[in-house]
Amino acid sequence: MADILRVGVAGLGTVGASVVRLLQRQAQALSARTGREIVVTAVSARDPAKDRGVDLSGATFYEDPIALAASDTIDLFVELIGGAEGPARASVETALGKGRSVVTANKALLSAHGSALAELAESRHVALAFEASVAGGIPIVKTLREGLAGNSIERVYGILNGTCNYILSRMEAERLSFEDCLKEAQRLGYAEADPTFDIGGFDTAHKLSILASLAFGAKIAPEAVEIEGIERVTLADIDAAGELGFRIKLLGVAQRTAQGVEQRVHPTMVRKTTAIAQVMGVTNAVTIDADAVHELTLVGPGAGGDATASAVVADIADVARGVRSAPFGLPSASLRKLERAPAALHEGGYYIRLAVPDVPGAFAAIATRMAERKISLESIMQHGGRATRRIGDSPVGVILITHATTERLVREALDAIYADGTIAEPAQVIRIERE
Repeated sequence: MADILRVGVAGLGTVGASVVRLLQRQAQALSARTGREIVVTAVSARDPAKDRGVDLSGATFYEDPIALAASDTIDLFVELIGGAEGPARASVETALGKGRSVVTANKALLSAHGSALAELAESRHVALAFEASVAGGIPIVKTLREGLAGNSIERVYGILNGTCNYILSRMEAERLSFEDCLKEAQRLGYAEADPTFDIGGFDTAHKLSILASLAFGAKIAPEAVEIEGIERVTLADIDAAGELGFRIKLLGVAQRTAQGVEQRVHPTMVRKTTAIAQVMGVTNAVTIDADAVHELTLVGPGAGGDATASAVVADIADVARGVRSAPFGLPSASLRKLERAPAALHEGGYYIRLAVPDVPGAFAAIATRMAERKISLESIMQHGGRATRRIGDSPVGVILITHATTERLVREALDAIYADGTIAEPAQVIRIERE
């Protein structure tokens, strides 16, 4: 049997403790599968005395994760600190610089610095592995990087944030407001006290930038992601979606187009008949459109100690076996600069909810502005449904579903409608994702 793989773990929160526990519980099986004994020989955390429910008696404790990363007492550095800068970045750079492989679950770090870290890993001929950084226990990184190496990928999209999916699922199932569902998510620990990172779409954007790099052989470009959160989704929208045969999901979408690659995060209407529409609660799902396999959907737990630890340990096992892939599928020198498709040129159907004064000619004025830009309407809902109930004393809700058009034309039409003074409040606009 080969030498012991000595592992140093920086960060002993929920995921870190679960990683240590899983390595200990599966020690015999992992040794048989990899041909090496895998042992946690050193750890770093803020509080050395805290009881984490795992046996750390054989591990050396380091107060400074950077010192751990530089230590010759480990062969592999596992970074579970979090954050794009500070100790997380410094410790990963230190470990790679020392010629030491790194496993990380840190999507913020990879989104901000993944390309540079990949170059550093390749220059030192070591691994940089990050399966746990996207979609928790779903093996999406290996699927894109290795499992679909013979495919040309056109689109990758999915539910990448369990907090948002939980909120939208409960709004639909129990007819609760966004605010009530958010409070419940915070009570259950699915959402932070400051939930902006999740509900604002930023967590999904970090993960999407990683998937786009893997899918399209490009350098990570987080600045190219268009981001919109779920804060403005109301029960009126949930109800209208249901009546029209849709569900609303916060999706991250990376798609190849003639103008470049779209990267967008936003609330999205998806047909109830699609696989991704069936994914409820805190579960994650990723769908890949590729030329050989056509459509492939992976569903599973996107967060939590055990699910994320499973992905971390899978990467550790690869390092133990001596597996070292180019972090983003291609050598860094071959990764092209991502050509960003202008958001205004996005083409698809749109859901538009308007609060229209109940006066003669109001709706005709709206229809005229749409027609001026050749926006064809697939359906119109006015009165007679929960989604079009009265808003206040005078305005009524009107729901428009458009045929395929562009973002630019929709926004131009709405600007003209606003200028006319035809509607009583800002419109709600939600994109419809094609099947």
